[in-house]
Amino acid sequence: MSLTVSTDIPHGNAADLHVRTDGDVPEVSFSPSPKGGPEALWFCFRICETEPDGSTGGRILLTLNNFQNLLGAGLPSDLYPAYQPAGQGWRRMSAGAGSTCRDGRVSVSWPLPHPAPYTDVALCYPSGRDELATLLSRSKGYWKKSAIGVSGDGQPLLRLSNDDGAPGGRRAGLYLVARQHAGETPGSWVLEGVLQRLSSIKRDPFLVWVVPHADPDGIERGHYGKDTFPHDMNRAWGDPPMRHETLVYQRDIARWRERCKPALGIDFHAPGACESDGIYCYLPSPEDHPEMHRAAEKWANVMQQALGPQYAAEDFRRVARYRSRWETPTFMSYLAGEPGICALSIETPYSKIGRTVLTHKHYREIGQRIARGLMQKAG
Repeated sequence: MSLTVSTDIPHGNAADLHVRTDGDVPEVSFSPSPKGGPEALWFCFRICETEPDGSTGGRILLTLNNFQNLLGAGLPSDLYPAYQPAGQGWRRMSAGAGSTCRDGRVSVSWPLPHPAPYTDVALCYPSGRDELATLLSRSKGYWKKSAIGVSGDGQPLLRLSNDDGAPGGRRAGLYLVARQHAGETPGSWVLEGVLQRLSSIKRDPFLVWVVPHADPDGIERGHYGKDTFPHDMNRAWGDPPMRHETLVYQRDIARWRERCKPALGIDFHAPGACESDGIYCYLPSPEDHPEMHRAAEKWANVMQQALGPQYAAEDFRRVARYRSRWETPTFMSYLAGEPGICALSIETPYSKIGRTVLTHKHYREIGQRIARGLMQKAG
């Protein structure tokens, strides 16, 4: 038998790749590549078996080296990557096992079913162009797609909307963003649930504008995107903005503001690798933006109630007080500043909440519950 590994697929990311077939169980080992940033977490690659001979006993071993270097590396047993055999759907791996070297380095290994002819593996369920096309198809024309600019690589920057609105409009407005950090795919799946729910309501009270892939270049290249140099996209919202994409989004927000009564901006994220306490949100700083903090608390309260203890972390409403490499404005602090618009960010784990290992269905349900909370708050 012969195993090969390729990152030449959408969202591809892996480094320090090694294949061993001389043991009882073949092993593929790797590390996520930071791809220019200080933090590493996202990985996605394809394992192919070019000469199957049945010698694997039905499985191989997938090993992630130097586990401690991942952002949010905690208990290895709290990380459940995803895999997709050829022609089948994505599913979760079984629980992994950590192993400590004599010098203290930690690796994590997962058993993986026989890969013939190939199997894709990833930190979490990938989401990119194809998944967005499926979402739009299923919405049956409810969500209108518009190119509002281009990325650094020249890709279209896409915005979805349920209505163009008109200058002077007084409809309550929502502005939703996901994937400022390209590898945080749970944000996409939760956003999908939000959009599914909103598109099913006959009399939607909101004018909704959505940036589903804030960093399309990073998504296609397999970047993680957290604190990536030269500027983390979510820390590039200053005046002037420090990335062209952020400039485009600021100008789009200005158009949206002219056409609605802004109610809320939401930025969908994912936290550290092994966080499993539940979903939580970050609110504007009460010291810097006291009025916006109080307004965001009201939105957060209805979301927490809608999510319930099944999904919401006990410490649901938070203020970011961790040390940051960047002191520049975020999407949330930008809106809370001169525009004076209430905003918050939502963090959804990569693998599990409590004992529940998250599936596509769970992520969509989370989004639908958030949408129900938004509708209740809107009255």
